[in-house]
Amino acid sequence: MKISVYVASAFSKENKGGNKAGVVFLEHTLTAIQKMAIAKQLGYAETVFISKSEIADYKFEYFTPKEEVDLCGHATIGSFTVLKHLNKLFKNCYTIETNSGILAITITDDIIFMEQTKPTFYDVLSSNKFSDCFDVTIIDNKSPIQMVSTGLKDILIPINDETQLHALHPNFEKIKELSQYYDVVGMHLFTFNNDRIICRNFAPLYDINEESATGTSNAALACYLYTQLHLQKEVYLFEQGYSLHSPSEILVKLATDSSNEIEKVYVGGKGYYCETKYLNIEDFG
Repeated sequence: MKISVYVASAFSKENKGGNKAGVVFLEHTLTAIQKMAIAKQLGYAETVFISKSEIADYKFEYFTPKEEVDLCGHATIGSFTVLKHLNKLFKNCYTIETNSGILAITITDDIIFMEQTKPTFYDVLSSNKFSDCFDVTIIDNKSPIQMVSTGLKDILIPINDETQLHALHPNFEKIKELSQYYDVVGMHLFTFNNDRIICRNFAPLYDINEESATGTSNAALACYLYTQLHLQKEVYLFEQGYSLHSPSEILVKLATDSSNEIEKVYVGGKGYYCETKYLNIEDFG
């Protein structure tokens, strides 16, 4: 028996680049082991499995080639890109059930925005802890290194300039060890070039050495910039993926309350349908 796997790229820039994800609409029951095996066979950073939900429009389950994760921004954006391609979108607002809770999806023109959980700020870390991961002289010590989550926890690391960000050579094994120690998905490095914000993301603990576009980590970064650096923007635009020759643009919007505390976080971008693959269920046990 064959299953259809739709492939879409999310957070694309000018209908190119972005980050590919597999999208499976569950018509048959699959075990967690089968889902992980399918994700590994496909080889994308994440594959999402979509089924019926009793409490939302859809239920989303996200699998890396190694294990299940609670949330994935680019796979969600990719899923709604596929739904649009299949002419299955009939309204502008949807809800999805995830392991991070029920989240809202808003579609405006070609941009799909996904609600994140409210930010959680964790420890600030010393730069010398990363000396085995890459050359720490490129870290911008004027800004703190901090662990932040809007659904998945990342270490946010400021870098001096764009040239140094693109030229760095990470030690993925050491990043993996440190990610495991701090119980984070990975490290999200960022820098500024005038008004531009450029990023690289490393998650070898989840068998993803580098990722071209990451929604949850950039949502966390927007919250960090707002809270730590007092950088306020109507829409934060993050650039990523240049080192992988897959340029990407990730948008983040923050909603604040009367005390200027972050109340809502939305990450979004554009996507495009790539192809449909067919897999035999029998091949996965």
